[in-house]
Amino acid sequence: MLELRHRGSCPGPREAVSPPHREGEAAGGDHETESTSDKETDIDDRYGDLDSRTDSDIPEIPPSSDRTPEILKKALSGLSSRWKNWWIRGILTLTMISLFFLIIYMGSFMLMLLVLGIQVKCFHEIITIGYRVYHSYDLPWFRTLSWYFLLCVNYFFYGETVADYFATFVQREEQLQFLIRYHRFISFALYLAGFCMFVLSLVKKHYRLQFYMFAWTHVTLLITVTQSHLVIQNLFEGMIWFLVPISSVICNDITAYLFGFFFGRTPLIKYFVCPVEYRSDVNSFVTECEPSELFQLQTYSLPPFLKAVLRQERVSLYPFQIHSIALSTFASLIGPFGGFFASGFKRAFKIKDFANTIPGHGGIMDRFDCQYLMATFVHVYITSFIRGPNPSKVLQQLLVLQPEQQLNIYKTLKTHLIEKGILQPTLKV
Repeated sequence: MLELRHRGSCPGPREAVSPPHREGEAAGGDHETESTSDKETDIDDRYGDLDSRTDSDIPEIPPSSDRTPEILKKALSGLSSRWKNWWIRGILTLTMISLFFLIIYMGSFMLMLLVLGIQVKCFHEIITIGYRVYHSYDLPWFRTLSWYFLLCVNYFFYGETVADYFATFVQREEQLQFLIRYHRFISFALYLAGFCMFVLSLVKKHYRLQFYMFAWTHVTLLITVTQSHLVIQNLFEGMIWFLVPISSVICNDITAYLFGFFFGRTPLIKYFVCPVEYRSDVNSFVTECEPSELFQLQTYSLPPFLKAVLRQERVSLYPFQIHSIALSTFASLIGPFGGFFASGFKRAFKIKDFANTIPGHGGIMDRFDCQYLMATFVHVYITSFIRGPNPSKVLQQLLVLQPEQQLNIYKTLKTHLIEKGILQPTLKV
């Protein structure tokens, strides 16, 4: 039992008291050796029922160290802890916003790298909590497998993105054609290798703990990798679909903090609205287009009850302004539930923050708990109400086809346009 404790198993609530007949057998030594099934039952008694543990049974996690720069500590040394946290949080907030503006200026590719970096850091913070709570540092291969699964899932999602948006670039590189053609099979083979490694790493007396951590890893992957992939998908639809939802959540978070602190008890438009596309002729991302109808002024007739209030029959709006109402409504009413979920998670394990990466703020996950929920909503909203056929993506897919297939599509399209009267039929000599 002592050996198992040192190796990091989570004792169940019944571990402290051993059954009397076991003690008698051990003292007398007259009884037969326990069978394997008896031993496994005893292990279940000692190390099982993790689900039924009370809050007092959750292992204490050591508090994070203070990473506030010394210069800030000295400058704010005369303030109370409440106001000291206010200034630290405010200064770091302005710093992060300034860096965010700089990354926006550097372009779409840097924003993608930012999303990927945040995803990896959030994964690290949540997995580390699992390590500490369940004392799983000594489980064989588990730390390696956690990061291996992260690599596999990212390979799958980002490979799909490359195949979808960079078809012309892939067409020129013979080495990439094989990877793209068999991308899903390769992704499945990589995951299957990790799955087999996990099964082979199972150790008797640690089965339940290992499956707990296996599930912990996969739920973390679902939360972080899937959502960050949707963020990048939104970015490809146009930077405005990336910036407006994120800014809405940021403004909501800042306003909530300010109200809680003071009143609680405790050609730029073209750059933003155009889809991000990869141009093979210039070998870079471009954001050049004629703004779509979403960003062109439209005239709308008002409903009767608004006509009486506003005393006008029509109003001119950009359609995106109407869509922004839906985005801001979700950000203010539903988005905070991502924060509530994260707060409940932290309370369950008796921790204040996910990590101490940002002084005054906690970990990266503490700042992006609402953003992930918002990213999913924006992606669903775009696919349901905004996105239509994309001519550039259709053309990319056509260029990948064999010449015979391209010719058949050309003939079918020509016949279709002639039947609709758009093209005149050619005269046969």
